[in-house]
Amino acid sequence: MRGVVMYTAGDVRVEEREDPKIIEPTDAVVKLTATCICGSDLWPYRGIEPADHQVMGHEYVGVVEEVGAEVKNVKPGDFVVGSFVISDNTCEICRAGFQSKCVHAEFVAQTIGTQAEKARIPHADGTLVATPGQPDPELIPALLAASDVLGTGWFAAVAAQAGPGKTVAVVGDGAVGIMAVLAAKQLGAERIIAMSRHPERQKLARSYGATEIVEERGEAGIAKIKELTGGLGAHSVVEAVGTQESFMQAVGATRGGGHLGYVGVNHDVTIPGIELFFAGIHTLGGPAPVRRFLPDLIRLIWDREIDPGKVFDLTLPLEQAPEGYKAMDERRATKVLLTL
Repeated sequence: MRGVVMYTAGDVRVEEREDPKIIEPTDAVVKLTATCICGSDLWPYRGIEPADHQVMGHEYVGVVEEVGAEVKNVKPGDFVVGSFVISDNTCEICRAGFQSKCVHAEFVAQTIGTQAEKARIPHADGTLVATPGQPDPELIPALLAASDVLGTGWFAAVAAQAGPGKTVAVVGDGAVGIMAVLAAKQLGAERIIAMSRHPERQKLARSYGATEIVEERGEAGIAKIKELTGGLGAHSVVEAVGTQESFMQAVGATRGGGHLGYVGVNHDVTIPGIELFFAGIHTLGGPAPVRRFLPDLIRLIWDREIDPGKVFDLTLPLEQAPEGYKAMDERRATKVLLTL
């Protein structure tokens, strides 16, 4: 099969990879219908994380081709959406709603790589969720978004306790940040402030429910959020970048007693203990337990109540994945969908 391999920073190739096959009785092999490039894929692309012939990709939808003997919840022919973290969905941690920390957790990006024609998915019963039927083609981008960015943005909004009467600030205008805007709107937030300097992303954020845009960053960004909230800060803040500046901006923008949901992949962020102590806020984050939300998100998409697929602003065939990486790295694209 064809699949994406990152040889080293900036060197992405599409080449022949071994076809996946059933290894464990809990496995499924999925013939992928669509996949995509994530903002987190840019960390190794930019040399911030190591990459040495790394198989790439962790977002995926497709049709089950084969299942192991112990798989009960999905069958060949089912159209499925999968989480970017493998989980059994039965251990104590999964049952508590944190499937990304399952005792069998395994990152799809590091071991499986779904920027490819097919993928072997371990613990298929706990990782894959079948749709009610074969989706119409126009639903596929939205369902693909549920595999990571929508589920991650949703978790961030839930972690920040976005809801009725709340003012939500979203730090980060990538795909996850924009999906957090959508989630906050669906959860009933009264005001949603998107922090963005990119006109097209501002427009998309507004289409998903952002009521205000703040272009300032750092201390100026914090001051602007406080100005908009009577000096108090936002009730709910989403951090969807993962840098030192963005994280401390998110901490500073959260009012005393407020909630910060952080899902930006953290790189060399150092939080001064004294600042966090005196901030007096609730924090929750990390790799999103997308599997917790998948059934509800699939239903919302299937019933056409939400359309997260608009977050994809460039579609390319799998063979042109290197161009997709370049476009996202240069911020010419928010998120790239790869067709198969």
